[in-house]
Amino acid sequence: MAASTDSRIAVYAALVGNLLVACTKIAAAVWTGSSAMMSEAIHSIVDTFNELLLLYGMHRATRPPDRRHPLGYGRELYFWSFIVALLLFALGAGVSLYEGVAHLMHPLPIEDPTVNYIVLGLSFMFEAGSWWVAVRRFRAAAPELSYVEAFRRSKDPPAFMVVFEDTAALIGILIAAAATAAAVAFDEPSWDGIGSILIGLLLAVTSMVLARESKSLLIGEPADPELDRSVLEIARGSSGVRAANGLLTVQLSPQQVVVALSLEFADDLRADDIERAVVAIEAELRARHPMIATLFVKPQTGARYQQIRERRLQGGAAPA
Repeated sequence: MAASTDSRIAVYAALVGNLLVACTKIAAAVWTGSSAMMSEAIHSIVDTFNELLLLYGMHRATRPPDRRHPLGYGRELYFWSFIVALLLFALGAGVSLYEGVAHLMHPLPIEDPTVNYIVLGLSFMFEAGSWWVAVRRFRAAAPELSYVEAFRRSKDPPAFMVVFEDTAALIGILIAAAATAAAVAFDEPSWDGIGSILIGLLLAVTSMVLARESKSLLIGEPADPELDRSVLEIARGSSGVRAANGLLTVQLSPQQVVVALSLEFADDLRADDIERAVVAIEAELRARHPMIATLFVKPQTGARYQQIRERRLQGGAAPA
């Protein structure tokens, strides 16, 4: 549960940071009339709401299995993560683009740019603190991987979502500052609207990347390859097992995996011997990998397993 706790800490840190940033940006946007600052305020409000949804999803995902959901509610986290990505696009990007276009059509000068600079500086410090907590937690989960590879292999949406949101927020603050400086230096309010549009495009790209990864997890991704290798190694070393043909894994949540294992047992084993062997394998697997929520073992010859696997890969119906 350590990874889940780390993600929750990162989300809480982001929630506090975004709440502070949103309050300061709203006040500055109302005072100065800056379009880019208003887009940044909307961005922070959406991020704050998103953190609350992530915390709600994390809470819902911890519910135990019941008759209607025998494998538990772990995928609720992936569902709410997908909703967060959609909201970032619809509200964050959509409203920022609208605000930018409206400002280009009806440009208004920034009343007090000094207030903008002060608020953006404070916002950058708040966001940087949240970003640092999120990055440290994210890197701690897979220190040996690059950032890109860690993102692609991560099964924990809150961990990488907070990193992406905070990174986009820091870049957005820099865009808002540059747009404000350009609007003042060239005495051209349209730059303010252009900054708002750029922030909207930044949020759109960020949301599409997050939505793509969240959708993949929601549909069902396999577990980490290291877990696959470990499960097969344990199975092959178990008493009574002639061969471990292969396995299928599905990630239900960051801390829950379903494993379907194909094993060939020795010909001289009786049904009760096979049952005892399966119980021993399950006990060892759960001791080594507590994240395995459910284990299915299918006694099968290697030839039969290969036949079914080839049919599945060819897109045909695989017999039981």
